[in-house]
Amino acid sequence: MDALHERTAVELRDLLAAGDLTPAEVTEHFLDRVERLDPTVGAFATVTPELARERAAALGRDGDGTGGARSASGGLWGLPTGDKDLWNRAGVPTGFGSRAFAGLPPAAESDEIVRILDAAGVVSLGKTAAPELGFPAYTEPVDAPPARTPWDLTRGAGGSSGGAAAAVAAGMLPFAPGSDGGGSVRIPAAACGVVGLKPTRGLLPAGSGVDSLGGLVVNGPIARTVADTALLLEAMLPRLAGGGVAHPFSLRAPSYEAGAYLAAAQRATLLDPRTGWSGPESGTARIGVTTTSAWDEFYAITVSPEARAALDAGVGALTGFGHTLDEMVLAEAPEYAPAFRTLWMGGASAVPIDDPETLGRLEPLTQWLIRSGREVPARQLAEAVRTLNGYERSLVAQISVYDAVVTPALALTPRPIGWYDAQDPERNFEQQCQYTPFTSMLNVAGLPAITVPTHWTAPTAEAPAGLPMGVQIIGRPGGELTLLALAAQVEAALPRPAAFPL
Repeated sequence: MDALHERTAVELRDLLAAGDLTPAEVTEHFLDRVERLDPTVGAFATVTPELARERAAALGRDGDGTGGARSASGGLWGLPTGDKDLWNRAGVPTGFGSRAFAGLPPAAESDEIVRILDAAGVVSLGKTAAPELGFPAYTEPVDAPPARTPWDLTRGAGGSSGGAAAAVAAGMLPFAPGSDGGGSVRIPAAACGVVGLKPTRGLLPAGSGVDSLGGLVVNGPIARTVADTALLLEAMLPRLAGGGVAHPFSLRAPSYEAGAYLAAAQRATLLDPRTGWSGPESGTARIGVTTTSAWDEFYAITVSPEARAALDAGVGALTGFGHTLDEMVLAEAPEYAPAFRTLWMGGASAVPIDDPETLGRLEPLTQWLIRSGREVPARQLAEAVRTLNGYERSLVAQISVYDAVVTPALALTPRPIGWYDAQDPERNFEQQCQYTPFTSMLNVAGLPAITVPTHWTAPTAEAPAGLPMGVQIIGRPGGELTLLALAAQVEAALPRPAAFPL
C-alpha cells in the first residue's frame, strides 16, 4: 500500500469504512508527518497528539465517536483534519494568531463548525495557523513561525487559512476546513498548489455569512483534489433525517441531496438539476474569461506573466473539453474599493478589545483596522453597505450571463516571507489587494468560487518543482455542482506534480 498521506481523502475514507485501516493507524501516520515537517512548514499553531489519539481510539471502539456514521455517504469517520486557530475547540487554547490572546484559558464549548465536523467523525490533530484575527491575506504572526508554502519555504502560504492549506499541501492532513472573508480559503489554496472552495453565501449552516458584517465570511474546504474538496464540503452540510440540510437561519443557498457534490466532482458532469442549463448529452458550458477586478480603479493591479500562464493553461484545458470561452471585461466600479475598505474596517472595529495595553500588543495592521473602524461614522458605514449591495447585484448579473467565469487565482506568485510592509498599514493593505485582486468581490457578491492549480513555474534552487499558480472559477449563486465539475475537468487535464514537495 502507498504511504497513507499519498492516498486521497476519498480513498482513505473507503479503506477505513472497509476495515482495511483503523482510525488509530491513520492518526499515527499523520501525526508523524506533523512532527517531522511542521517545524519547517509552520502549518500548526497547536498540535494535540494525545487528544487525537484518544479520539481515534474512541472511534475505533464504537465506530461512532459523536454521531458520525462509519459508512454513511459523506461521512468522515476516522479521517484526520485540523481546526483553524480562529475557532474554539473545548479544552484547547485558541490563539487567534495573536500574542494579545496568549495565555487565555480554553473555551468550555466548541464552535458550531467544530461540532459539525466532529459529528461527521473527524479526528482533529490540532489548530492550523492563522494570521492575527484572520485579517491579513498572509500568515506571518509576529510571535509565531510563518506558514510557508511547501513548494518554496522562502515564500508564504497566504492567508488567512494559511496553516490549513500548508498542512494539506505538505501531506500533514488529507484536507482541512477554513474560513473565507475576502479570499482566505482560495488565496492560501492557490499559494500552496491545492484546491480551495468558497461556497455560496448561506449554503453552509456554520459560517453561512449571516452573522458577518456585509455577509462576507463563509467557511469552506481545502484539499489536494477536487473530489476531496467535495467530500469535505458534504460533511460541512449537516443533514436532517429527511435528507435536507439543517439550517438554523432563514438565509440559505440551494443545496442538493447527500452525495451530489462528490458525484459532480467525480463524474465531472455539468448537469444542474435545478436549472437544467446543460444536459448530460452535451455537457458543455459558456465560460467568461477575465483579468479585470473591482480594485482596478483604486490600486495599480498587474497580472504577472506567471499568473497569465496559469490562466492560459486553465483556459486551454476547458477549451479541450468543448466549452466555449469568451473574453469579458467587468464593469468599472470606482465606488467598490472605498466602500469595501470602510466595511472591512467596520468589521474590525467590533473586535472585543478595549483595554489600551492589550490593543497596543496587536500588530500595526490590526491596530490600524480597528482604530480606523472605530472612527467611521455610522452613516458612512451604512452607505458603504448600501454601495456594496448595489455592487453585488451588478456582479451577479455580469457573472450570470455565463455558466461560469474564470480569472487568475492570484495576480502574483506566492509572496516571499516578509514581503508585506510590517510598519505601514496603508501600504500593507495595498500590497494585499495587488496580490489578491480577484477574491474579495466574490465575498461581497456572495458568489461561489473555486481555485485549482493549473501551472508550475520553472524550477529554482528554492522551488525545485516550481511554484504553483492556478485559476479561480466563479459560479452563479448556488452553482457549486458546476464549479466542482469544471474544476475536476481542469484537474484531469492538468495534473499536479506526482511527488509531494517535502
